[in-house]
Amino acid sequence: MKPFDYARAATASEAVSSFRPGTMYLGGGTNLVDLMRLGVARPDHLLDVSRLPLADIEQVRDRLRVGAAVRNSDLAAHPLVRARYPALARSVLAGASGQVRNMATVAGNLLQRTRCPYFQDVTRPCNKRDPGSGCPAIEGDHSGLAVLGASGACVATHPSDMAVALAALDAEVHLTGPGGDRIIPIPGLHRLPGDTPEHDTVLHPGDLITAVELPEPPSGRQVYRKVRERASFAFALVSIAAVLDVRDGVVGECRIALGGVAHAPWRAERAERALIGGPATGEAFLAAAEAELEQARPLPRNAYKVPLARNLIVRTLEELAA
Repeated sequence: MKPFDYARAATASEAVSSFRPGTMYLGGGTNLVDLMRLGVARPDHLLDVSRLPLADIEQVRDRLRVGAAVRNSDLAAHPLVRARYPALARSVLAGASGQVRNMATVAGNLLQRTRCPYFQDVTRPCNKRDPGSGCPAIEGDHSGLAVLGASGACVATHPSDMAVALAALDAEVHLTGPGGDRIIPIPGLHRLPGDTPEHDTVLHPGDLITAVELPEPPSGRQVYRKVRERASFAFALVSIAAVLDVRDGVVGECRIALGGVAHAPWRAERAERALIGGPATGEAFLAAAEAELEQARPLPRNAYKVPLARNLIVRTLEELAA
């Protein structure tokens, strides 16, 4: 590892005021420390924010406020989360292992970086790690990478399960930074790669996430499903967080977010628009899935993700409508 300075912040304002070029915030460290060992992340200063007073989960009127330092395992086990937002609880439990969830924080989960093998291998070029150096994944091993929203500069995927559920639940990220306090919706926090894939999010240098806030739970049933190569400790090939409310055979509320298919959690807005107000049938679900996936631009070795995503959307909606 490159030598670095370490300090611990006592408050969020102290953390922001102490931030300077070369600084990285340290939460649970389950992603950052790995990247430092690989030589991908090379901070000059580590500012520990894991012990800030941001580890509470509380209901504020009809909303649920989750502190940025809440551990993933505590989030998944919280009675309010399990009762009101089961898709979120299931998404957290689908990620990593129990040991990792015990350390990882909510903010760190949202800000984790891609697991693209070329990004993690410092001997290879990568536009995310070294802008302008190229994207060898396009011609190389891209079997697990993006089929939606990718660009000629990057085909990486965002690995968070939690972010997919939060995108379907219309969550908001609260943050503080040198420019003051801001609220950013999810989706909206994460970026598609375009010509600047080195920027994963819309955060500015020094911005610190303080909380995630969820609105009142949507009507209907909700679920999170994840397709992966093995049953545990594997990232999604395709995942889905879905909310569906059906009354008298008609879709009233529908929210769909996909994971494992894009540089950011992918809100399936075309599919939602196609379904709301229409019949809750397998044929309608299939037509909506196909409308959404018309945007897909797969590469030769990840084209399987398109029918996989289509079938996952249809099967999940059928289960929710049953």
